[in-house]
Amino acid sequence: MGRLDGKVAIVTGGAQGQGAGIARAYVAEGARVVIADVAKEQGQALADELGGELGGDAHFISHDVSEEASWAAVVEETQARFGPVSVLANNAGILRFGDIERMGSDEVELLWRVNQLGCFLGMQAVSRTMRRNGGGSIINASSVEGLAGMAGCTAYAATKWAIRGMTKCAAMELGPKGIRVNSVHPGMIDTPMTRAHGGDAAMEFGASRVPLRRVGHPEDVAPLYVFLASDESSYLNGAEIAVDGGVTATHAFGG
Repeated sequence: MGRLDGKVAIVTGGAQGQGAGIARAYVAEGARVVIADVAKEQGQALADELGGELGGDAHFISHDVSEEASWAAVVEETQARFGPVSVLANNAGILRFGDIERMGSDEVELLWRVNQLGCFLGMQAVSRTMRRNGGGSIINASSVEGLAGMAGCTAYAATKWAIRGMTKCAAMELGPKGIRVNSVHPGMIDTPMTRAHGGDAAMEFGASRVPLRRVGHPEDVAPLYVFLASDESSYLNGAEIAVDGGVTATHAFGG
């Protein structure tokens, strides 16, 4: 308890899945949290729960990460309600599978807008206030598909590799301003987003390929976000950290 006392955090994609797990963990550790998401009903319900039953400081804001104006509004409302933003969990993202020969350019562009552009706009929006207020921590959600390839994931992986690269560039650019930027690379995590692509069968198959022989859960990822948001990680900048049960520890001899 109390590892994030005094921190003001924005969690994008915070209404469910990994984002909800991060929001819960942040509130439990004393942060004041804005849950930013396009899923209004789920986001408001989570904010009510965290601010009610758990007695934390949580607020929901409807937010489209791919829109620059939406970012400006979220940062402004967060500061008006809680004070200067000190943590951004750039977690929002979407998953689409598609073969190179068949995937439509509209789906490719949607992945780019939400995953890659959304991440960039988030860093841009919060870096200004963080710089003026002594620094902060930005945590970008990449993926194991940002560390290695997988068939059917070319468009999605492109965005996750981009996030990995943007994180390192931003760490160099923003580090002198007291802003740390790191990327998290989850493996197969049991969330509504991943279950939408195969349900229980996909989870079982995924578990069979993981050295720990299980898929992850939001509770496996959230503690890393707490660490990266806290002062405990004050010398960690530009890092890429896999939370994948060991999937990226080896190679596949051709797949």
